[in-house]
Amino acid sequence: MPSDKNASLCQAIHEQAQRLGFELFGVTTPDPPEHFEVYSAWLSAGRHGAMGYLATETSLARRADPRQILPGCRSIIVLGARHASAKVPARKDSNAGTSRITGKIASYAWGSDYHDVLAARLQTLAQFITDETGITTQRWYTDTGPLLERDLAQRAGLGWIGKNTSLINPQAGSYFFLAEILTELELPISSPFAADRCGRCTRCQQACPTACILPDRTIDARRCIAYLTIELKGSMPVELRPSLGEWVFGCDICQQVCPWNIHFAGNTGSIPEFSPQSGVPYPDLLQELALDARQFSQKYKGSPVKRARRAGYIRNVAVALGNSGAVEAIPALEQTLSNDPEPLARAHAAWALGEIGSAAALRGLAIATPRETDETVLHEIQAAEIRARQAA
Repeated sequence: MPSDKNASLCQAIHEQAQRLGFELFGVTTPDPPEHFEVYSAWLSAGRHGAMGYLATETSLARRADPRQILPGCRSIIVLGARHASAKVPARKDSNAGTSRITGKIASYAWGSDYHDVLAARLQTLAQFITDETGITTQRWYTDTGPLLERDLAQRAGLGWIGKNTSLINPQAGSYFFLAEILTELELPISSPFAADRCGRCTRCQQACPTACILPDRTIDARRCIAYLTIELKGSMPVELRPSLGEWVFGCDICQQVCPWNIHFAGNTGSIPEFSPQSGVPYPDLLQELALDARQFSQKYKGSPVKRARRAGYIRNVAVALGNSGAVEAIPALEQTLSNDPEPLARAHAAWALGEIGSAAALRGLAIATPRETDETVLHEIQAAEIRARQAA
């Protein structure tokens, strides 16, 4: 059992974590997570899509038992750091009187990459524990290790797993990052969050445009907009493209409609690096479509958006432009279809032209056809021409 001294130490660690910007704090055991069987069944059903790294033997073994990561682990410190919520900033669709076609980026990506920001703070907190105890064997993660983070967070008292699969804190909503420190230090264990405060509410399920939220509080990643715009590296399923709307990186819909976020989530947390950066929340899609590899890397250096890679991001932008139906996007899409070095970008630019339709779109598709050598792009052009003719 933890001693009174360890209880005081736990309080000191909590206070240090708060100084570092971790507003949520709890401690749980390294025992196997309660929902591992649900996770295993989710993988067996193939609902993780192309994220094969989740299903490796090592990954499964460690998620089933955190002691596989740190054999001497006696406690897991679970932390939460808030980021900007989708309430802010106010959207601006015009600039100096000039019409803009804007997209949407998920609020967690409005600032600096949380992997980098929180890693430095976790390292500082781990060093604090070492300085206080002499214990040097620790492991820390923030969405970077084989842990069922939300399961551990619920067990550590930080909140409950909502119907949209997000961890929801009754005072802070769900706009926060989770992080963990596995340690050989024995600390007082927090009481689990036992209540399910979603009740009969199904707003998240009703609002999801792709119907990816399942009744067992899991998500079919293959249909999730966040997966489609970030994790999926290849062609986007044609039948799901219209459902993306304006989203070009991630999605906040199931969090935006959640009453716990509407009433309790703050605008931002205490970590300044997560504040919205200018031009990121609602990017100008015509400007984004024109980004070459160097410009993309420069603009999104240190941002989570870089995870989509340039080809995937331009794919997303093209789909959003197609969904906009804006005829003023046709010249930019024609340029991408004719000159972009990435077949993935060209293919989705062709699809977008087909969605917008008009004689101008048809001309752009016709001009690109004799130059194109990639079979996938040619297939997209042919399908787009059929739709464009129907719309013209």
